[in-house]
Order: sequence, then C-alpha cells, then structure tokens
Amino acid sequence: MSQGNSNVASEKGASFRRTVLDGVVFAYLGLTGLAVLGLSEAELIQKIPQLVLIFVGLSVLGGGLSLLLNARGIKTLGWQIYAPPHLRMKSTEELATPLYRTFWGAQMIVVVAITTVVGVRMTEIDIFKLLEADRFHHAMRLFGELFSPDWSVLPKAIVKVVETIYIAFIATVIAVPIAFVLSFLMARNIMGGSKTGFAVYAVLRTVFNVSRSIEPVLWAIIFSIWASFGPFAGMLALLVHSIASLAKQYSEIVEGIEDGPVEGIEATGASRLQVVWFAVVPQVVLPYISYTVYRWDTNVRMATILGLVGGGGIGAMLMEYFGQAMWPQVGCIIFVIASVVWLMDAFSSHIRAAIK
Repeated sequence: MSQGNSNVASEKGASFRRTVLDGVVFAYLGLTGLAVLGLSEAELIQKIPQLVLIFVGLSVLGGGLSLLLNARGIKTLGWQIYAPPHLRMKSTEELATPLYRTFWGAQMIVVVAITTVVGVRMTEIDIFKLLEADRFHHAMRLFGELFSPDWSVLPKAIVKVVETIYIAFIATVIAVPIAFVLSFLMARNIMGGSKTGFAVYAVLRTVFNVSRSIEPVLWAIIFSIWASFGPFAGMLALLVHSIASLAKQYSEIVEGIEDGPVEGIEATGASRLQVVWFAVVPQVVLPYISYTVYRWDTNVRMATILGLVGGGGIGAMLMEYFGQAMWPQVGCIIFVIASVVWLMDAFSSHIRAAIK
C-alpha cells in the first residue's frame, strides 16, 4: 500500500473514531447534567430505558455536530485524541494558544468539571460527619486498640502470611507463560495484518477485558463455591485475574515496539513466527520481567483480601478476628501484612532497577 493510500485509510479510521468519541462525550454531558439537576437514584433507576434512548439520540446528535465542527476546521476532543500522526503538526499560533481557548480544551475542562461535580454528589461527601463527637470518639478508640497489638497471635499470623505469599507466587508463575503467548495474539500490530488475525485480536481483547473487569474478590467467591474454601480457591481467583491483566500489559508493550528490527527481519524472508521471536521478543523481555515482578507484588496484596471471602491465607485469619471485633489481634495481623507488603515492594523495586 502506498504512503498516500495509507494516509487516506488512516484518516478515515480516525474520522470514525473521532466522531464516535465526540458523540459519546456529548451524550455523557447531557446525561450527567440530569444528575446535576437533582434526579434521585430511585428516579434514575426507573428511567433507565428512557435514558438509554436519550443517550443513543444524543450520541447521534453529538456525532453530527462533530462532523460539522471538524468540517469547519474546529478541532474537537475526538480529533485531538485520534488524529493521525501526519495531521498532528501544530502551527506556532496553535502552540501559543492556551488550553482553555481551544475548543477541544474547553470540551475536556467541561467534562472533568461536570464529572467532578457529579462524583462529589454520588459519593455523598460530608466532612462534618467525621467531626461529630460520638463518631470521632469511637474512631479514636478503635485506632487505640489497633495500635496496641496482641502479639500472642503473631506465630499464627506469620504462618498464614507465608501461605498468602505462596498463593500469590503460584498464581503468578502459572499466569506468566499463558499471558506471554496470549500477549502476541492480543497485539494489534502483530494480528492486524489480516481479517482472521484481527478477529482473533478483537475476540481475545473482549474476553479478557470482561475477565479483568471482574475483581479477584468476586472470582474468589466463585471458586470458593466451585473448589471449596481455602488457598486453592484464592490461587485460582488470582490466576484468572493475573492472566487477563498480564496479557493486557504485555500486549501493550508489544504494540509499543520499534518497527525497525521487525522490518529488518522481514526483509530476510523470515516467517511470521521467526519475526516475532527474533525481532519482537528481544524488545519486550525486560519490560515483561518488570511487569511480572510487579504483578507478584500486587498479587500478594490482593491475596490478603481474598481470605475475607474464603480464599485462604492471612485474610481468613483477619476476617476471623475482625468479625469478633478483637481489634488488638487485628492490629497484629495488620502489622504483619504491612511488613510483608513493604518487603515485597522493596524487593520488586530492586529487581526492576536491576533489569533496566
């Protein structure tokens, strides 16, 4: 494909994505405006079907407005995000224009401002509740007990935290090779050369985005019912979430590689597999290791929570004492968890620094 044809195809794809994004932003602003106007949660629930129709209608209207504005040379937020590289060059006048005086900048500021206002309303922020005498007194009493730990449960806590570390380790070890293979199938620059490849890419992206959106706690509940309560259920929960998260992170690394080595290997007549092995893998192996170590660190922290829903480890012990309001024992467990998290963070930092 010639450079001219490539640019035309790039512009068409960017134009479509720009129009969709501008339409969605327009619809989002319209619907969040309803929340700002004061619709209650019950009213919003009752009006969901109507709101969906309104959202679709506003999206179409916003998409049409986007086409009109861009046809007149007014750059929208969608253009700013999706414009092809050969159209991103800015004049001296554009570079000197403050953000708030550009159309796309004003769009972004309005979106952030309205989102913040709605977020404050949805989260029901009330600082004065923290200052009420009774609430403050009970909170201080609780903190006092937490900071007076009962060290008699320390041996049991150490055994359970070691179990937690191994739950996280096994989940990471099993997830890494699976995510390694899947990452190439989920990279657009590797799979986008044919319709079949793009279909595989799109399906895997969709499946693992859904899988990643389900928190490990929910996976732990599912596996606790399926495989019974205990560390096995916690490990499976972390495994599923780790595969989805690592595959996404790995694939984004693959999509960010330099094209030079790939083109050089292709010029030798190498097969697609050889191109991946000799041109792509050498560029991604060090970032892969860094992300893997970080993921183990993350899994250790996640595993401390999974015990609350039957996933084993120190979380189960924490839940036991927490349910009985035995705060000095809880304080000891928190101390152990915090110490392990600090050590894991220091370890992962040293490993990431060593492989740079």
